[in-house]
Amino acid sequence: MTLASMNIEQARFNMIEQQIRPWDVLDPAVLQLLAIVKREDFCPPALRALAFVDMEIPLGGQPGEVMLAPRVEARLLQDLAVQKHEKVLEIGTGSGYMAALLAHRGQHVDTLEINPELARTATDNLSRAGVYNATVHTADGAAALPVKGPFDVIVLSGSVAQVPAALLALLKVGGRLATVVGQEPMMRATFVTKRTDTASHSTQPWDTVAPRLLNFPEPSAFRF
Repeated sequence: MTLASMNIEQARFNMIEQQIRPWDVLDPAVLQLLAIVKREDFCPPALRALAFVDMEIPLGGQPGEVMLAPRVEARLLQDLAVQKHEKVLEIGTGSGYMAALLAHRGQHVDTLEINPELARTATDNLSRAGVYNATVHTADGAAALPVKGPFDVIVLSGSVAQVPAALLALLKVGGRLATVVGQEPMMRATFVTKRTDTASHSTQPWDTVAPRLLNFPEPSAFRF
């Protein structure tokens, strides 16, 4: 092992121990996965040195096109508890890192990216990482979708003003949706479990902030 690779592994270890564990990510399988899937390989080459820093990494496109902070990705992954038989839909592929993590946990991941250039990059990243059970689609997750449900798990890798009803309709009974809901500076991670075709249960167990996903409805700015 070269000095450079030793430094990378130390940085990865520090990320897990100093950022992710303190955020109550304690599932051994999740922690092991974070050690195996090389986050730096999903960063833009010029920003690889930031792969393990507690921050969002810009992906070179429009404002808000980022890799989420490692602790947010890890906590979402843990709290969703994706199982090997489950089909997953992700909205907001970005660089493909979250899709890679989800693919290691589930049966198959369909992931939607509105930016064609990012979609191509994510496809390449996933292929280089040997992830073959994730399919990147160039599509707007707020519009008509190119994939058919139902899904066991839906992940929005960004924030919305409210949980989209159209995506909830794509969940199987017993399925889970995760996203970040609210307005800056106060947003909450939101997990919705579909209990029946007409009823669901929602929890908001932790606070965070994430960039907006494009084209999902915003509350009216009109005030009396």
